Parts: sequence; C-alpha cells; structure tokens
Amino acid sequence: MLIVITMLTMAGMTVVLPVLPFVVKQYVPGHGSLAVWVGLLETVNALCAFLVAPFLGRLSDRFGRRPVIVVAAFGAVVGYALFGIGGSIWMLLLGRIVQGLTAGDLPALFAYLADITPPEKRAQRFGMLGALTGIGTMIGPALGGLLASISVQLPVFATAAIALVIALLSLFVLPESLRPENRSARLEVRDIHPFSTFKDVFARRELRGLIFGLILTAVPFAFFVNNFSVLAMDSIQWNATAIGLTTAAVGIVDIVIQGVLLRFLLPRIGERGVVVSGIVAQAVGLLALAIVGSVLAQPLVFVIGTLVLAAGQGAATATMDGILSNSVGDDEQGWLAGATSSLQSAIGMVAPLLAGGLYAAVSHSAPYWLGLVMMVAAAVVLGRGISRDVKEAGSSQPEAAPAVAPRA
Repeated sequence: MLIVITMLTMAGMTVVLPVLPFVVKQYVPGHGSLAVWVGLLETVNALCAFLVAPFLGRLSDRFGRRPVIVVAAFGAVVGYALFGIGGSIWMLLLGRIVQGLTAGDLPALFAYLADITPPEKRAQRFGMLGALTGIGTMIGPALGGLLASISVQLPVFATAAIALVIALLSLFVLPESLRPENRSARLEVRDIHPFSTFKDVFARRELRGLIFGLILTAVPFAFFVNNFSVLAMDSIQWNATAIGLTTAAVGIVDIVIQGVLLRFLLPRIGERGVVVSGIVAQAVGLLALAIVGSVLAQPLVFVIGTLVLAAGQGAATATMDGILSNSVGDDEQGWLAGATSSLQSAIGMVAPLLAGGLYAAVSHSAPYWLGLVMMVAAAVVLGRGISRDVKEAGSSQPEAAPAVAPRA
C-alpha cells in the first residue's frame, strides 16, 4: 500500500507541473510578469508549508504517520480544486495557501518507510522510494501534458481527484507503521516552532555539515523546478505537452538511478562518491540550461541538461537522506522529517522569487549560472562533510530507524 500511495502522491503533485505557467498566464497582466507570479505562488505555498512542517513532523512522532498522510491528502483535494476553479489570481493564491498548510504527505511517507526499514538498508530503501516517486513523476507530467491539450484546467482537477483517492486509501486501507513504544511522550510548543527546529538541527554536529550541503544543492534544483517550464516556453517555444513529456522523462531517469543504479554504486564508490558524483552531474545540467537561456536555445541541449541534472539530483538526494536518517533515533524520525521538510519549504520561499526575479530582471540564464556556483560550493562542503565522523555518528545509534523528507 505504501508503494501505491507514494506513486499516486508523486503523480498527483506532478500532473500540474507542465500547465502551471499556462494557468497563471490567464490571470496576469503581462507576459513579462509571468515568471514573477509563478514564483510568488510557489513562495506563498512554501511559506505555509514551512510554518506547519515541524508541527506535522512532531505530530506524526506523537500520534503516528497515518493521520498526517490523511490530512495532507484532503488538504490537497481542496487546494487543487480551488486552483482549478480559478477565476482570478487571488483564487490561485488561496489554493496554494490551503495546499501548503496541509503539506505533510511526503515527509510522513518517508517517516513511514523509516519505521519499517532496518538501519543497514536505509540508503537502498530510500533509493527504492525515490524510484517510486520517479514512476509517479513519469506518469504525472505526461498525463498533465496530454490533458492540457483539452483544457489547461483539466490537469489541476485531475490532481485533486488523485489526492482524493490517496485520502481514501490512507483512511481505510493503510495501516499505522509507528509502534506505540516508539512514539514521543509529549508534544511541546518549542518542538513545533520552525526556527527552534532549525536551531536544534544545526546544533547537532552529526547533522550540521549535511544540512548545509543540502541547502546548497536544494536551492539550484528549486530554481530549476520553478522556472524550467517558463524557460522552455520562452527559449525553445515549447507547449505544455512537450514540457509534460520531458518531465515524464525525468521520472524515468529517477527510476533508473534510484531504483537500479544506486544498489550497484553504493557498494563500489561509497556514499561520499555517490553524493559528489551526483553534484557534479547537477553542475553539468545547470551549465547546459544556462547555455540554453543565453547563447544556444536548442531543444536537445535543454533535454540533455534537464535529464543530467535530474540524474545527479536523484542519486545525491537519496544517499543524503539515508545518511541523515541514520544519525537520529526512532522517536526523532518525524522531527527530522519535519525539520528537513521545513528547510525545503524555506528554500521554496526564497528560490522561486529569486529565480523569477533574476530571470525577468537580469537574464534567462542568470538563475542557472548562480545555481552552478552554489553546486560547486556544495561539492566542496559535502565532499568534506560526508566523512568518518558522520558515519560514526550514525553507527553509534544502533536502535535508530530512518526517515527524512525528500526533495521538493
């Protein structure tokens, strides 16, 4: 059931990706402001998720994963239904607010996997879950692109319908994974404050370097996620169907990398080798997209850059998820999932606006050049940070079971 819900979750989240700028375009005053408005909508969504992520994470530690998954799914139903109804930019904004305030499904699913996975299998299992999200990412955008040929609103309503299916499956079929003896004893106000959560995470030596490196890699990928549809529209004049099929290809890459290659790469080059190699691949992908936005607006370069970036991100993120989850105990998995989810949401607040502003005010390639610089810094930080100290910190907690929120 976890497999089905994970794939449906990612499919639902990604159905709307190819059509997002086309929906927003109907309600903004000018073409030049499209990137800014797309960024603003995603920033507001991320702000809401940032505020509630620690609460939802701790809530899952206290009462179980299933209630959080159910609430998140029903919230997505309402949020995407409002977005599909539209009528004005403010209705779109309301839809993103509702969906953001209930965005706890993916962190809870990763925490769920943590509850049922032994420590020694964490990296591989997170890779398998990443492959499942890849299947969803493959199906969702392809479906969204095809539905968009009928109406740009139709993929949004399809997302709401998928969320409703997830809610019903979670409510009536999904068993609870967190055993009573592994639940936290109480829920305190300090534990659910997002800034207190950040302070606690960075105070822990075994997490600090990895979290900093995670920020450096997540920001450039957020640039890409929130801006690549606009780049495809402007630079190579693609429609929603072409964008959707390319996003589906990203899902196929995720399946191959996380579901197949990771199990061979990890024993041979180790966690550090996989992470650094993944970062190098992301840097190459960002360079290709920067070239598309500046000097060579060719579809082939765009596709190659997108797929290489996705391959590197999938390998590096799944491995870092496993390392992070090995560093905390059973009763902190929801806390860690909430903390990393809140961190991703904080990045989601800043990155879309920064990417949209750079894209509109500087150049179409500016977000990708900045992302390339940050990725080089990430290679240095994580190349040093994934060391014996981090591994020993994880191995010193033999009772630990994993759970970490994935990328956005």
